[in-house]
Amino acid sequence: MNINFSRARENMVEQQIRPWDVVDVRVLDTLANLPREDFVAPALRSLAYADIALPIGHGEAMMKPVLEGRLLQALLPGAEESVLEIGTGSGYLTACLARLAREVVSLERHADLADAARARLSAQGIANATIHAADVFAGAPDRRFDVICVTGAVTALPAQFIDWLEPAGRLFVVRGHSPVMEAIVVHREVNGSRVESLFETDLPYLAGAEPVPAFTL
Repeated sequence: MNINFSRARENMVEQQIRPWDVVDVRVLDTLANLPREDFVAPALRSLAYADIALPIGHGEAMMKPVLEGRLLQALLPGAEESVLEIGTGSGYLTACLARLAREVVSLERHADLADAARARLSAQGIANATIHAADVFAGAPDRRFDVICVTGAVTALPAQFIDWLEPAGRLFVVRGHSPVMEAIVVHREVNGSRVESLFETDLPYLAGAEPVPAFTL
C-alpha cells in the first residue's frame, strides 16, 4: 500500500492539531515538516498520523499527535532555551523540541530505545539533541534547564523536577490517577511555583512515578 505521507502529515495538522486549539506557527511548522513516519516501527508506518498512541516497546507508547501538539504549544521553547526531556521514547518529540529550542537533553531508561532514537535524530540531521540512557530517579542533572518536558504521567509531581528548572522556567507533566488525569504546566517563580491547568487526558505512568499499590485484605 502506497501512502502519501506528506498529505497524511498535512491532514494531521489541519484535522487533528489545529482543531485542538494549537495555533502557534512555529509548532505547526515543526509538526508539518518533521516526518513522523520515520520515528515509528516499520510495521506501524501506515498508522504514523492516526489519532492514536503507538506502541514502541517495553510497554511504552508514542503520544497521540494532538497531545504532542498541545504539549509543544504549552511549553513553546524559544530558540535560545535549553530543554530537559524525561522519557525519550521514539525520539519524535525530542526532534520536535530540538527544532524549537537551542538544545535538548533527553533521558531514556531503556538503552535500546535510546539507541534507536539517536539513530533517528541523526538521520534527520538533528545535532542539538543529546540522549542519555539513564533513569531519572537514579541520579540528577548537573545543571538547570529553561524547559522540562515529562513524557510519562506521575501520581504526584516529584519536587526535584522543579529544582531542575531555571528561574522563570516551565515544566509540562500529566499528573493524577488513570483514567482521568490533568495536564499541567508548572511555572517556576521567585517565591515558589505556579500551576497552570491545561486539559484532562490519560497517559501511561513514568516508571517510578506510579501510584503506590493499595493494600487490601
